[in-house]
Amino acid sequence: MPSIANYRGIIPAIACPFTPDHRIDESALRRLASWLAGHDGVVAVMTNGHTGEVFSLTPAERAEVTRIVADELKGRLPVVSSIVCEGLAEAAAHARAAREAGAVALDVMPPHHWLRFGFTSGHALQYFEAIHQAAPDLDLVCHVYPAWTRAAYSSQLLAELARLPYVQAFKVGQRDMNKYARDIQAIRAADASKAILTCHDEYLLASMVQGVDGALVGFATFIPQLIIDLWRAVQAGDLKKAMAIQAVITPLKDAVYGAGEPTGEAHARMKAGMYLAGVLADPTVRPPTEAPNRAEMDALKAATLQAGLLAR
Repeated sequence: MPSIANYRGIIPAIACPFTPDHRIDESALRRLASWLAGHDGVVAVMTNGHTGEVFSLTPAERAEVTRIVADELKGRLPVVSSIVCEGLAEAAAHARAAREAGAVALDVMPPHHWLRFGFTSGHALQYFEAIHQAAPDLDLVCHVYPAWTRAAYSSQLLAELARLPYVQAFKVGQRDMNKYARDIQAIRAADASKAILTCHDEYLLASMVQGVDGALVGFATFIPQLIIDLWRAVQAGDLKKAMAIQAVITPLKDAVYGAGEPTGEAHARMKAGMYLAGVLADPTVRPPTEAPNRAEMDALKAATLQAGLLAR
């Protein structure tokens, strides 16, 4: 099974369309995956991220989402699938299921009990090793949680992970620019060949100019071209152009994320924005996530209109 040859660019964390009765909408998911793959600058697609409402999906459904997207993009783009679970045995089972479904890399989120109880570096290293042993031919992507959480990785641990040959990329979302800069430096010093991808959906330009290799963000399932254009302007060193593109993105960002970080309701607002832009035919989210209220829909409509994206 091939690995991802190039993590450098834009990797959308794909939304998961649902039918009105909350089943996975396979045809809509295929259309969305194919649409994303049609954007020059998208180098892979990630399934089962937070944007994909992963916590509402059963293990079998997570594998099914990956199977659908990998089948749709076969021969076009590789698929990364997130591992979102608690223990070593469960993580290994999810890794094997994702591999069987067609994923060529695995995004490793911290187990969520770490958010409550914390963890040691040994816990993290064992967790990555268990996933690697279950799917030894798949690359791993280290998903870095915000610095304020008890599941945040130290710079030293990130350097240790960067030295692991099977960890090929880092999805970095510290939400603390001091730690973000230190962590990038630590990863680069440990192994400069490893890709570093911002996942700061809510402040893309500020995080892109820190010397990263691209972005792995849910926001790119909604506005892939704007994010590609922003990244290319940053790569070219054209700050004036980058600021102009960010000025178009900012109202969309405010309508989706408000003044905070991504949340379940933010992902619902993103789906509603995708509906308004004609990207999705149905913005249904799974309960208990709540659909946007009228004021939120008005803000989304205004933001998509100013960006030239409004289709409904």
